[in-house]
Amino acid sequence: MSFWIVAITITLMVGAVLARAVIRGGQKEIASRAASDVEVYRAQLEEVDRDVARGVIEKADAERVHAEIARRLIAADKAQSNEETSRANTPAKAAVFIILVGLIGSATAYWFLGAPGYGDMALKDRIAFAEEVRKSRPAQADAEGSLPPFVEPAQMDERYKELLKQLRTTVATRPDDVKGHALLAQQERRIGNFVAAKDAQNRLLKLKADQVTPQDLADFGELQVLSAGGYVSPEAEMSLRAALVKEPQNGSARYYIGLMLAQTGRPDQAFRIWDGLLRAGPEDAPWIPPILEQIEGLAQLAGVRYSLPDIGSAAAKGPSAEDVENAQDMTPAERMEMIGGMVAGLSERLATEGGPARDWARLISSLGVLGEVERAQAIHANALEAFANDNEALDLINAAGRKAGVAE
Repeated sequence: MSFWIVAITITLMVGAVLARAVIRGGQKEIASRAASDVEVYRAQLEEVDRDVARGVIEKADAERVHAEIARRLIAADKAQSNEETSRANTPAKAAVFIILVGLIGSATAYWFLGAPGYGDMALKDRIAFAEEVRKSRPAQADAEGSLPPFVEPAQMDERYKELLKQLRTTVATRPDDVKGHALLAQQERRIGNFVAAKDAQNRLLKLKADQVTPQDLADFGELQVLSAGGYVSPEAEMSLRAALVKEPQNGSARYYIGLMLAQTGRPDQAFRIWDGLLRAGPEDAPWIPPILEQIEGLAQLAGVRYSLPDIGSAAAKGPSAEDVENAQDMTPAERMEMIGGMVAGLSERLATEGGPARDWARLISSLGVLGEVERAQAIHANALEAFANDNEALDLINAAGRKAGVAE
């Protein structure tokens, strides 16, 4: 509320200054055509009277001329009165118009460019607030309970419906059937019964025990998100992070972790994750379409001027691990000739556009191989600052720093 009071006060003060200038300018006397005509006609009347006195014209002729001049004088005087009234009203109208434009224009601009309803918070406070939101967000069960119960699609084929019923019965009588639970999770998901699919996938994880794959965990986390109507709960986050521990580059898990960060007030971190997924590709990955729909708005929230990259572009990846390994057997000149250009391109892109943590790590490792320790150390410090609140990214960057000899 205090923001609006200050904003309105400043707008009124500026409007008052401008209005005062308009009114003062409008009060200055400016000779008009009507006023000039009045002066001319009065002078002509006096001249006629002098001509009659001198006998230059006859009295009868003088009366006719006098009457015509008098008629024109009356018309000019009336026109002058109307101009003065209009000039008196114009400054006041202009002043009101200026103030209204200032108020309405400022409010409109803030509505589209600002964040109505949000208080002014420092970056540190916003990060702390986002962390609090993340910790206190609703649990999985609460999110599922807030949604309406599942209703089977009306257009579902009767034969398919009967087969699904048999599958449910079979799995219920064979609780240790791994393939049965995997198939049931797939089919329940296919018809949109995400809660049942999630429960089947959960049972599958327990049955597979030590044989659980990263994708199994990522699929379970995704089903938790779908069961909650697109909301990433603390339980879903745990499943997704468990998948990333086993496979840090798992695309679906990274997508939903980015979604969780966007939902809890960290669009900056979400943007870096999704931008990295776009650059990594492939184009037919299931997470690419939803990222493309949201990332430009996310970039705006993150304060980044963003242009969509080429999905899966090899140029965006910089030198590969194989390139770096091969360069170790070359002379310094040969190494610079082989990967110097790729390192320079990657460095320039990260400096101007930013990029995912793995690209920063690749650049640091490459510079270490090339012997550019000081530059690697400076970029390592920048990367630590850029990803200060992303533990997964910090692990990648520190590992690259240790490889380059610039981190402990």
